[in-house]
Amino acid sequence: MQEIPDLSENSIEQILTILKEEKEISCRLPDRGILHIEKELPYLVIYRRKPNDKGTRRFVTNESSYMVIGNEEFKGYQKLLYKISDQISAEMKSYLLFEIYAGDIDSTKIKIKGPAQRLPSTLDTLQEEFLKINSEFTGLYLDTEILDTPNRQPEGSQPLMSIEDAKNCGAVVVGLEIPPIYRNDENHLYPVFFRNFKDYLIKVIHRSFFEFIRVQTSGGVASFNALGRKYLKQIVFDIDKQLANIEKSYQFLWLVSPANIHDIKKQFFESNYEKVIDYHYRLLPVDPDVLKRKLYNLKLEDIDDPAMSYLFREKREELDMQITMLNERGTRNFMYDSIRLYKGVENNLCEEARNILENVPEESESEVDELLDAKAFSSMARKEFDYFRKQDENFKCKVHIRKDVNVMMVSHGELYIPADYKMNRVEAEALIQHEVGTHVLTYYNGSNQPLNQLSIGLADYDPLQEGLAVMSEFMVDGLTANRLRILAGRVIAGQALMDGGNFQEIFRLLKLDHGFSPERAFNITSRIMQGGGFMKDIIYLKGLVLLKEHLKNGGEYEPLLAGKYGIKHTGIIKELTDRKVLKPVQVKPSYLHSEKMYEKLELIRQGLSLSQMVCK
Repeated sequence: MQEIPDLSENSIEQILTILKEEKEISCRLPDRGILHIEKELPYLVIYRRKPNDKGTRRFVTNESSYMVIGNEEFKGYQKLLYKISDQISAEMKSYLLFEIYAGDIDSTKIKIKGPAQRLPSTLDTLQEEFLKINSEFTGLYLDTEILDTPNRQPEGSQPLMSIEDAKNCGAVVVGLEIPPIYRNDENHLYPVFFRNFKDYLIKVIHRSFFEFIRVQTSGGVASFNALGRKYLKQIVFDIDKQLANIEKSYQFLWLVSPANIHDIKKQFFESNYEKVIDYHYRLLPVDPDVLKRKLYNLKLEDIDDPAMSYLFREKREELDMQITMLNERGTRNFMYDSIRLYKGVENNLCEEARNILENVPEESESEVDELLDAKAFSSMARKEFDYFRKQDENFKCKVHIRKDVNVMMVSHGELYIPADYKMNRVEAEALIQHEVGTHVLTYYNGSNQPLNQLSIGLADYDPLQEGLAVMSEFMVDGLTANRLRILAGRVIAGQALMDGGNFQEIFRLLKLDHGFSPERAFNITSRIMQGGGFMKDIIYLKGLVLLKEHLKNGGEYEPLLAGKYGIKHTGIIKELTDRKVLKPVQVKPSYLHSEKMYEKLELIRQGLSLSQMVCK
């Protein structure tokens, strides 16, 4: 960050020149002052340093345009504010100086001090949003009022500039006095309340800033979401990296899957579906206690950006649950935490699964003219890679054909194919889009984002990720009856597990009541019973249902491929994209925007059922 040693005429001129040429500046000002302007916005959020004012400064310092006024040289700061206002208002018609400060310790009123006649929509929006605060926070009783007064500064302080000077330089001064309910009499924060209150306040003032820009200026901002910081603070990247390192230190799915699955299957089939031997799990390569210590040593409370704070806290909770489950493998507690982690089976999802199994019969394996082996599939995958490379010459991905792999999968963006894998052409086309067009692609797009979490996956990203993968099979006419039945069977098995069913009971339920072959019934049951009861498999159908609903309601498809995140994150991802923190989709799959895809999207929006999505 650049140092400005004083606020002389030359220093102020230097700041104005940088602003004019670069449209942004970040510099230290005298006596611990700061000026940070990322993009030329017609407002500046201001805080004056003062003793025993814990927390208030943090309402300001995550803004994309803010000033912290130092303890000395106030006249110099006044001159700087005048000059900045004069320069930017000349281009954007007006410039808002928005000062935030704490009121008296006993105050229960939020005071908005400004020209009510001149800025009716801006101040009314501020008041309307703050009047909702009591319903947002239980036990809070605050009133909000607009004071049309020329004295908009903290009591006993000098004004930022006189009303006359403000008129002359095109500025409008507004003061926001906040009751310091976020700290106690000893000036200590209530940390959890402070975080939530700060996030709420930032959202409220952004809505009012958007009204100011829309009505009073020539600025072109698409929504209030675009008003957050473009350049994230270093602490965000540090914590992002540390969370990623913790997650990479263990392979969760590998560690909760049995190492003796072939023996389990052999004994079960030889005993006429009666005997289930114990699951054996791999030794943990990490100490869960040490990982949890690292996890909770991360200073998430120091992140002021509401979006990033939310995403990281959510991710920490997910990793915490995973690490707990590693310690609980083979116990009932594992199942209870699994239900918590994957949110269990809801009634509507169970109903969708039953409808599929009632309306979609299992298809018998038929002789086909051509079976593709692992090498042929690898060649198909490389053709899709070539398509990606035409969009981005930096795209890279390796294909591994391995004898020690029993299912096709993508790990860290690379494709692993079992050496003995065989499939027909329709299955191959579907799997290309499932594994390459979804899992490889979103890993690559996510790895091009500034945050590691977008390639590893935000919390609860799996349902959308697998929903996209299955939807891609539908888009290329590759979603088969047996494939959809397996997804439905996994949900039925998950519900049976929650109802207390054991291995044999769930197997019989699938085989006898729902017509699954013994092989498929075993595969579904053995997966749902691993670890002591593992609910992950319900997410495939859950994700497809969520995605279908999203598309039916007019939601966009393409932005969902920008990285690995959940349906619930679409609002935050859009906000971060609007703020230019995240990039739009870099690489797109070959089926996207095809005529066939548009036809299928239209069918979904017209109410196509899951059973009708099976290829004929």
